Amino acid sequence: MELQQMRYVVAVAETNSFTRAAQRCLVVQSALSHQIARLEKELGARLFERTSRRVRLTPAGAAFLPAARQCLDAAERAAAEVAASLGEVRGRLTVGLIPSVAAVDIPAVLGEFHRRHPKVRVSLSVGASDDLVEQVRQGAIEVAFLGIPVTARPRDVMARELARERLVAVVAPDHPLAGETSVDLRRLAPEVFVDLPAKTAGRAQSDLAFAAAGLTREVAFEVTNADYLARLVGAGLGVALLPPSYVAGLTTGMVTVEVTNAPARAEYVVWGRENPHPAAAAFLELLGFGEE
Repeated sequence: MELQQMRYVVAVAETNSFTRAAQRCLVVQSALSHQIARLEKELGARLFERTSRRVRLTPAGAAFLPAARQCLDAAERAAAEVAASLGEVRGRLTVGLIPSVAAVDIPAVLGEFHRRHPKVRVSLSVGASDDLVEQVRQGAIEVAFLGIPVTARPRDVMARELARERLVAVVAPDHPLAGETSVDLRRLAPEVFVDLPAKTAGRAQSDLAFAAAGLTREVAFEVTNADYLARLVGAGLGVALLPPSYVAGLTTGMVTVEVTNAPARAEYVVWGRENPHPAAAAFLELLGFGEE
């Protein structure tokens, strides 16, 4: 069983196509198909169901895929460790982040990292804080930037707090609150809100604050993307509570109103408890952090 055969299987599984997999792997389709057929013969099982309209994993293929990915990751890490011993950082680095991260200038950091380590392939994964922490725990991503309530702390990962800030109310320019210099949660409670989905860390910051004040509110619009959330506010569909550092970078026409008893959030950078591979270690070193 060869690593190249595993790469081909993973590529077909991820693209659902022998043609697209061959293009990704920079080989002719006949060569890719031949290698997968050899592997299937060696294993004594078909890995893919092939029809004229689709390609999908068989149960045997679904069982084979996670182990194939682990083998490829191990081989890539082994090569990266050897290169690191010779003073060269290379390999792959996946960085997770929430859309509203503001404590770190991510593009600037990535630019500097690429200048220092041009042979590292960087992937960005944008998502919700809770999901990103779980992916770090599982090793699917190496480093993640989060925003969570100040009363919480990431668990079962290495973590460093980057910043804290109190949220501000954001409204459309023609909203009745646009002329106010400050409001409190009781004044905001009757408003219609635009917010992140329930039970996410970004939503919890506001939910906990209203609950602590003995107040309820109506969240009429839930969105998974903070950028689109701001667009809905700008269109006058509701009020949102957002970090001021994030709002400062938006171009959508909105008005910011200070909230006297506003909820607060903390931004963290997190990484796995296991020894980070060379690319992740170099990225954490650039941030000023490292293994604890």
